[in-house]
Amino acid sequence: MRLSWIFVVSCLYMVATWGMAFAGDSVWDQPTAQPAAGQSLDITVYYSPTCGCCGSWMDHLQKHQFNVTRVPTNDMDAVKDQRGLPAKMGSCHTAVIDGYIIEGHVPAGDIKQLLTDKPSDIYGLSVPEMPVGTPGMEMGARKDPFAVIAFDKQGETRVYRQYSDY
Repeated sequence: MRLSWIFVVSCLYMVATWGMAFAGDSVWDQPTAQPAAGQSLDITVYYSPTCGCCGSWMDHLQKHQFNVTRVPTNDMDAVKDQRGLPAKMGSCHTAVIDGYIIEGHVPAGDIKQLLTDKPSDIYGLSVPEMPVGTPGMEMGARKDPFAVIAFDKQGETRVYRQYSDY
């Protein structure tokens, strides 16, 4: 019986180690461009205190030099409604930076690109739902294709960046 317990613990350790190894191989874990001098990377993230992936995404942002203000809330629907987030763009956490809404597991590099370009026709970026392999949703080697979606105040959307075969 003891041998099987050691085997199980060893297997769990290997899976955890592989997951960490693959997590660092993501394209968004590479160094990202910095916004222009004086550009703030202060971001406020509203999240449910019971959600583990939200914390992992905020850690991803901090790794990329964002100054994260964490705001736990038990009413995420109110946060999304107050900011005018289109329902089809919804995910688990909502962030605000420099007047833009960032919804879900958007890679840090895409947020920095948005801040550098400052497009007036974009109200925010979203990775709707919670695709496996996105920042904060790493689960070993599995990386589902996903798109970062740009949306405007009227709820019109377009693909901002597509991730596949990454």
